[in-house]
Amino acid sequence: MTETFKQQLVQRITKNLLDIQILRLVQTQPLWGYNIKKQMETKFGITLRHGALYPLLNMLEQNGFLTSERQQQQGRTRKVYTITQKGRQYLEAYNAIMKEQLYK
Repeated sequence: MTETFKQQLVQRITKNLLDIQILRLVQTQPLWGYNIKKQMETKFGITLRHGALYPLLNMLEQNGFLTSERQQQQGRTRKVYTITQKGRQYLEAYNAIMKEQLYK
């Protein structure tokens, strides 16, 4: 597989499963919006606009997959997101379906 194909496929998967990728990032450690945005750029080559990221984070929180807490860090207030048990279960279901579909 060429590097170009690999990059194209990773970006396509990431864009189509953005909620899954965000949950996977937040599963490793609590993160705030800007940090999520930067990690998406670094890890997947996806540039997220604030107008796309924050509504998605709000939707994930409303669906019970994330919780948020305002924290003071370096004189700034940040909304830090943490994955919930429901969010972990959602990722487990996603992983099970992917294994089922890929290894038929």
